[in-house]
Formats: sequence, C-alpha cells, structure tokens
Amino acid sequence: MPKRSEEMLVDLWMSLLLVWITCVPCVSMTPIIGQSKSTQTGGSAAEPSGPGEGQRLLSRAKRGWVWNQMFVLEEFSGPDPILVGRLHTDLDVGGKNIKYVLAGEGAGTIFAINELTGDIHAMKRLDREEKAEYTLTAQVVNADTDEPLEPPSEFIIKVQDINDNPPQFNEGPYRASVPEMSAVGTPVTRVTATDADDPVYGNSAKLVYSILEGQPYFSVDPNSATIKIALHGMDREMREEYLVVIQAKDMGGHMGGLSGTTTVTVTLTDINDNPPKFSKSLYEFVIPEDLPIGKMGGKVKANDRDIGDNSKSTYSIIEGDDHGMFEIATDTQTQEGILRLKKPIDYESKRAYTLKVEATNVQSEPSSGVPFKDTATVKVVVEDSDEPPVFFKPVYLLEVNENAPVNTVIGTVTARDPDSMGSLVRYFIDRHTDLERQFNINVDDGKITLAKPLDRETDMWHNITVTATEVRNHSQISRAIVAIRVMDINDNAPEFATEYEAFLCENGKPGQVIQTVSAVDKDDPIQGHYFDYRLVPEMLNNPNFTIKNNQDNSISVVTKHDTFRRQKQEMYFLPIIVTDNGSPPMSSTNTLTIRVCGCSKDGIVQSCNVEAYVLPIGLSMGALIAILACIILLLVVLFVTLRRHKNEPLIIKDDEDVRENIIRYDDEGGGEEDTEAFDIATLQNPDGINGYLPRKDIKPDLQFMPRAGQHSGPNGVDVDEFINVRLHEADNDPTAPPYDSIQIYGYEGRGSIAGSLSSLETASSDSDQNYDYLREWGPRFRRLGELYSVGESDRET
Repeated sequence: MPKRSEEMLVDLWMSLLLVWITCVPCVSMTPIIGQSKSTQTGGSAAEPSGPGEGQRLLSRAKRGWVWNQMFVLEEFSGPDPILVGRLHTDLDVGGKNIKYVLAGEGAGTIFAINELTGDIHAMKRLDREEKAEYTLTAQVVNADTDEPLEPPSEFIIKVQDINDNPPQFNEGPYRASVPEMSAVGTPVTRVTATDADDPVYGNSAKLVYSILEGQPYFSVDPNSATIKIALHGMDREMREEYLVVIQAKDMGGHMGGLSGTTTVTVTLTDINDNPPKFSKSLYEFVIPEDLPIGKMGGKVKANDRDIGDNSKSTYSIIEGDDHGMFEIATDTQTQEGILRLKKPIDYESKRAYTLKVEATNVQSEPSSGVPFKDTATVKVVVEDSDEPPVFFKPVYLLEVNENAPVNTVIGTVTARDPDSMGSLVRYFIDRHTDLERQFNINVDDGKITLAKPLDRETDMWHNITVTATEVRNHSQISRAIVAIRVMDINDNAPEFATEYEAFLCENGKPGQVIQTVSAVDKDDPIQGHYFDYRLVPEMLNNPNFTIKNNQDNSISVVTKHDTFRRQKQEMYFLPIIVTDNGSPPMSSTNTLTIRVCGCSKDGIVQSCNVEAYVLPIGLSMGALIAILACIILLLVVLFVTLRRHKNEPLIIKDDEDVRENIIRYDDEGGGEEDTEAFDIATLQNPDGINGYLPRKDIKPDLQFMPRAGQHSGPNGVDVDEFINVRLHEADNDPTAPPYDSIQIYGYEGRGSIAGSLSSLETASSDSDQNYDYLREWGPRFRRLGELYSVGESDRET
C-alpha cells in the first residue's frame, strides 16, 4: 500500500478515536436540574431556617440550572445530527406540561433543541477556524402559555479543534542572497509558516521545518526555520543560483501531521576573488608616424571572472615609455585599455617601442586588502609615412619699418621634408590672410618681401599664413603663422588734442590762466613723447598773451593785462607751434581761439556777444521773449488778414454770393424730338448763327457785344479749327466766371479725306444700287431686299 494511503487510513482512525473521546464527556456532563419546591413565580423556593415545631418553613429561590461548558467536534459529518448535550430541570417531573426554548448564536440554524427532552444537536458541519465558540440562552416555559417558568441562562458551546489545516507559507516563494565563499553556518534567510489550527489544543499547530531540496549546500533550523550555509567554498563563478525547498509539518513533525512547502532561490553575490588576466602576454601594434596626437593606436584587455565593480580594472604603462610618447586609458564601457599617442612619433628617429602595461583591479582583495594585478608586453612598430614639410618654427615674428620701399626683404621662413627621400619644398602665402596683397614670398627660398608701403598708424600688425608644399606630392602641405610688426618712424607732426576755444573775462586779472593746451602725436616712439611749444615768431612780442610750460607735455595760456573789452575786440587768435622730439623732429602750427566775454563777479561767463553788451541796461531775458512773442503775433494777424482779402471773389453780385454757384438740373431730355429745352442747331452746324448767347450763371457788369464769328468756307471748317475758335472766344469772354468751366460742343466735323462711312449720304445715286444680292443671304435679308427694290421702282415711276 502506498505511503499516502497509509497516512489517510491513520488519519481516519485518529479522527474516530477523537470523536469517541469527546462524545463521552459530553454525555456525562449533561446539566442536571436539581429538586426545588417553588413557592413563588420567578424561581423562588422556601428553605428551612431551623428546627422547631410550630415554626414556619422558609425557603429561598435558587437557580435550577447546573452548567458545564459544552463541546462539539469540528468537521464532524455523520448521517445524523450530533448530540452536543442535554438540558434538564427539576420542574420536569411527572407529566408536567413544560418545554425547552433555545436562543442565541446559531439557535434554530446550527443548533436545535428537543422541546420535550432538552437534547441539543448540531445540525451542520462546524469549522473552528471560522468560529470557535457560540453563546446561547436556555429557558423553560409553559408548553401551553409560553409563560417562563425559570429565568433564562447563558451557556457556551465550544468547537473542538482537529488537525484539518496544513501549514502555509504566506510570503513564499522567497529570494535571498549571500556572498560567495561564505563560512559554514552563515545565515542566509528565514522563512515563516502559519497553521490555522488551535495552537493551545494538542499539537495541531506545532510546526517543525525540514529541507527537502538544496542539500548539501544549505541547512534549515527545525524550530526557527533559519536557512544557513552548509558547504564550504561555494564559488559564484562555478554556480551562482540555488533552489532550496523547505517543508513545514504540524503535529510536531510526527506521522499523520499535515505539511506545506515553499521554495527559496538563493543567489551567491560576487566578491573580488579573481584577478584580472590579459588574454595575451604580448601585443603588437603598427602605428603610422603621422597618427594624430590623442588618436588610438591599439587596444588591450584583461579579463576578470568577477562581475560589477569587482571586475573593473585600470591600465597603466609601467616600463618602456621614458619620453612619455604614449598613454593608456580605460574604456569604462568595454573595460579595455586604449593606447594613444601623447607626443608625435617619427619613423626617422625611432622605429619601435616596447612597453609594459599593467592592469589593476579597482576593488581590493577582501582577505589581504591589496588589489589583484596582471601585466603584459606591448610592442609598437612605427610605420613610415609621407609626411608634410616641417617648419623650423611654428610661428615667425618679423619686423619692418613703416614707409619702407617696395621689395624690401622682411624675413625668411624655412621648412624641410622630414622623410628619408627628402623632397624639395615650395613656399606660398595664403591670400585669404593677405587680401590686400601687401607681401610677396619667394617660392624657392621662402624670403618674404614688401609688395606695398605700410603705415603703422593704419595697421600695426599683419598676420599672414605661409604654406610649404612638397614638390613631388602637392597634397603634403604644412602651414606656419608669420606675424609682421610695423616699426614706427617719426612721420607725423604733433597737433592739439582737440579744437580748443578759450574764454576771457573782461574783468580778468593779468597773469590769469585762461586755457591749458596739450598735444597728441600719432607716432609711438620708444622713448615716449616730448613736445615743445612756442609762439610763432611774429607773435613773440604779443602784448596780450603768453604761454607757460607745465612740464607735462602741456602749456598754459596766460593774459598779460586786464584791459580786454568786447567793444574793442571780441575775438583773438593765438598761433602756437608744437614740435616733437623725433628724428627728424616734426612740428605743426595750431591756432587757439580766444573769446572776450562778460562774466559775473565770481568769474562765471555769462555772455560773449557784442550785441548783448549794447542792450539797454535792465532789459532781462524775459522781456526779450515777450517782445519777440508780440512781434510774432502781429505777423500772424497780418498774414491772416491778407489771406482773407485774397480769397474774396473778383465779381461782386448785388443780391447773392457767386463764389460758389452750382446750378443743378434734375430733368431728362426728350431726345432728338425735344426742341424746347435748348437749341442744338448752333452746336451741330458751325455755319449757322454764331451770335451771342447770354450766360445764365453770372450777372455781367459790362454789356459785351459779340463779334462776328468766323464763317466756314465752301467746304466747311475742320474740327480742329472749330475747337480753336471756340477756345479763343471762351478765353476772351470778360463775362466768364473766375473759375474753370466745361463747354460741350456736338460737332463732328466735315470734309474728311476718307469720306463718310454712311451709305445715306453717298455720292452715287440710289438708282445705281442693286439689292438683289440681299435675297441670296437668306430669309432674314430677303424682306429687306424687297423693300429696297420696291422703293427703287417707286422712284422710277
């Protein structure tokens, strides 16, 4: 028989045994209702107070219930309801008409009572884990009237536990970690199981833990469920993850107990227990000599079986790089050592380098505290390349005097081909740096000459770029910067720093300084500027002013007397010669303008005009402004008056204002048949009456007799001639209004060379016309042809 079937059979027998054990005490502890003689309702009875004849027997009321707790076994499922207990009262004697009533938790649904016998039965299967006890109330009442015979009393029915719940790991499955190489007995984690059975009744909730899977690597404490390391030297690099199965069994682990399991995934965390290791002991790299500085020349890598920070290493060159030609850096992403150039290498100077590279762990080894290391040899072979020419200097500093003649040699730049073949070199100026083409260079020897004169005061520095190119390979080009400084020569005369204008008070004193004058020079001598000031020779005996040297490249202009008056002379001009200390010395003559002004007692200039001096005394500036305002007002009034007179009409009417005379006609003509409105014959026929027609829009003062108009000749007048005649008459009409007017004439003109286009006035007679062709144009023109034919026949008759 399988092991599982044996356990089920044992569990069944144990359950039956427990039922028998619990049912016997239930029956024996059935409540007994004691004897009492009721003398009062409500449960009172008389008790004898003492012996003696003739005395009244007294009794006190006492409860007729004797209680014990009732018990019922959980999960019992028999064919009949299980008897929980029996109620009995001492009133139940003979054929007394009583009944038992049950109330409270589960009364009538879970628990039922026999009204006659007082037996209590459990009607349903009970589960202690859902409800462990029930509180009910029992009472005896009259069967006919339901009148209580005893007061109600409470009692408890407890559900007895059986082992029907297995242990459960509510937080599982578990994950834990422990460092690799941990010692035996090192705690890993702790698991916890719970059992829903009653922990105080029997061993149903007493758990014992054991390990089902995960040995011999791990063990578990049977009571605390702590998982520990059980094997020494567990290496993460060999195996990183383990699955441990833990079992919890109730009944103290004995046979028949229920069990539950959970899994614990244990991960070994890494420690730095592996050194870095180069994959090769010797690395060889071929690097061209024209490799730019900072570019990669090769890669090396030391592998580490650890992970994370424990696998990280740094690289360094510990031997073979005495001149600091190389450097090695660590790529943080790939953990590779990147070999790069730190200085230029030259095939012609050295063709191979042997370096010793070391890889060192970032983290130290736990036991010794010293990081792991490993070394490898790196051999670098320099490859020959066609290199561009090399200038002896990267920057050249040249000097040239300003105003030097053209073709003056300023300096020479030199470059050579560093290759072993040694190509010739040609020199050129990058014209982007010499847009004005002020310099030239000899293509063969690199001599820089002057192409145009230079002026230091315009540009003190000129920076040009010179290129050197191999003759055999024009793509090999190198560049050098040439800074040309223009040296100063004394070619500019000093002059006043600004246009000075001095003011002299009339009440000034002799020896008064009226102006301090300084000079500037565009030149920049090495020893600095020193200026000499003097008056022009013809002003040496000047009676009015003199100059005084201030010993700081400036002078002071001083007055010689105090008799300056604006009425006598308003302005003075003082020419001064300024000379520098250059070689040769340069000088210029500058004139100082001095104005004589009226000043206050404190020497403050108030007015420098002669007109202001001759004004009446006491006339203030406010008075001058008032007078000026009055003059402007009079001019404005005069201007408005003149404009008003100018706008009056030339023709004065007696009874109306003719400045604006507009006549409106709001009727329409009747066409050609309307001859009442106006006579159109004059406009249509220039040969008609050319008499005078009086104007209706004005009232003339003079009677104008019309002159004889020009009559047309035999052939009539031309339109151009007709318009000229009418224009002459309108211009010479004195009765015309003083504003523009429009005159309309309806004359077409006659005597055109092309003749008339109308067939109504044709020179030929109607008899010469033949209208038969109209009938051939179709039905629409047939009637027209008939009409013309009829008219022709009528004329003939």
